[in-house]
Amino acid sequence: MKYGESVFDIIYLLFAVIIGILILKRRQGRAGVLMGSAILVLGIGDAFHLVPRVLNYFIDSDYSMWFGVGKLVTSLTMTVFYVLMFHLYYVLSGRETNKLLSCVMYVLVAARVILCLLPQNKWIENESDMTWGIIRNVPFVAIGAIIVVMYFGIKQYNLHFRWIWLWVTLSFLFYIPVAVFASVVPLLGMLMLPKTVCYMIIAWTFFRYKEVLP
Repeated sequence: MKYGESVFDIIYLLFAVIIGILILKRRQGRAGVLMGSAILVLGIGDAFHLVPRVLNYFIDSDYSMWFGVGKLVTSLTMTVFYVLMFHLYYVLSGRETNKLLSCVMYVLVAARVILCLLPQNKWIENESDMTWGIIRNVPFVAIGAIIVVMYFGIKQYNLHFRWIWLWVTLSFLFYIPVAVFASVVPLLGMLMLPKTVCYMIIAWTFFRYKEVLP
């Protein structure tokens, strides 16, 4: 188990960082910058909790604080990832930014960040609390729902991105049980593996995009 999970985590982190860098090097337009930055933010953020997990399997030490802080960092960087995807949608679709929707999005982002930073989360102690797991993820799920609806609409005229809405939906379906119930049922943590696969598919979709980007 420890070898399989460790190898998977290392492959994912290398994949995300390398893909993000390659996208930024290959594409200089706004869409390329948004895609590359989104994947880099995702990979670097996930490193804060995955690296301690891997080290914990092979080095005998207390990583409790690093696990907790890593979860906090990942919670924030995942939020940034979806903000970048929000702006990417408007670049890909060519539509003007919806000011009302942007306000709603940033209110949800602010709520998510504030809730994640509150001491009740007990990140330093790495003590998961189901109630706070639900509270801090309410705005995050709302952010995800906005992204799903937006990218579902783009699938009709941008075939390359036609499945992005599905991968985002699946990633949330895998993530929510872990975020809320993993403290009660630790085995649910295994759902993070298929969630990570969804992110890797999104990263690969970005990387393979061939059109000239604005």
